[in-house]
Amino acid sequence: MHSLINKIQSKIKSKIILDYDMKNSTWFRAGGKALGYVIANNVSDLKTIISYADQIKYYIVGVGSNLMVRDGGFDGLIIKLGKNFNKIKINQDTLSAGAGVLDVNLAKFALKKSIKDFEFFSGIPGTIGGAIKMNAGCYGSQTADNLKRILVINHLGKIKYFTKGELELKYRSSNLTDELIVLKADFSCKYSSVSEIIEKKNYIKLKRESSQPIKEKTSGSTFKNPSGEYAASLIEKAGCKGMKNGGASVSTIHSNFIINNGEATALDIENLGKEIIKQVQLKFGITPVSYTHLTLPTKRIV
Repeated sequence: MHSLINKIQSKIKSKIILDYDMKNSTWFRAGGKALGYVIANNVSDLKTIISYADQIKYYIVGVGSNLMVRDGGFDGLIIKLGKNFNKIKINQDTLSAGAGVLDVNLAKFALKKSIKDFEFFSGIPGTIGGAIKMNAGCYGSQTADNLKRILVINHLGKIKYFTKGELELKYRSSNLTDELIVLKADFSCKYSSVSEIIEKKNYIKLKRESSQPIKEKTSGSTFKNPSGEYAASLIEKAGCKGMKNGGASVSTIHSNFIINNGEATALDIENLGKEIIKQVQLKFGITPVSYTHLTLPTKRIV
């Protein structure tokens, strides 16, 4: 397989790192190695890489905030979108952000331009591509609120726009499949005073710092809130607050956060998530659902 990766490398400018330790690129700081890791800096390189999809698996990542690679590793290419996907522009009433733009950087840009309703992005650890796919949100706002359309590329290299309505955006979900890679998103602009935007942004910052273990090795909230319920409340009432498994534990600050206490393996984290699911099921008859179509404790596990 290394020979195939070397062949791909010969056709692109972006650098592929072989046998890359994914601990270095996930917020959990746990898990195994990927066969290869590449920061694709432009659409041309990305097209070339994914054109080999029938010969090698690939997986698109952002900053690794919602990602855990199992201890056995990933026998394919991990692709991160690089500098040409990190641009933010304004054209009249439309704000365009590349899929690789950090959510927090979009919030900062909007503040500088006096654009409101992007403050919540400052509380989301990830990139715009991931935010689109899961309709990320917090404190009453979500990505869908100001979204107009997105630009995607499929595994055949075809590029196409999808309108907001075509994405079927719901609570922490969309209809985007893994074969569709978000390249950029267009949002509508609404203007306000800088002081109003700063006030809302500071409120979000205070809420996060006072209620979440933001300084720990964690992927953020682990489970979706069931209809009419809060996942953290169910987890705590099920007796899981502070629960440990190996080097992983449930946060004592916010029960919907799993923490790597230092040397946790991916298996420690995964098994702790399974135990949480089991205890909540026994107590309430409700099955906690993670932020992915996989029935595992973190939002994405490969």
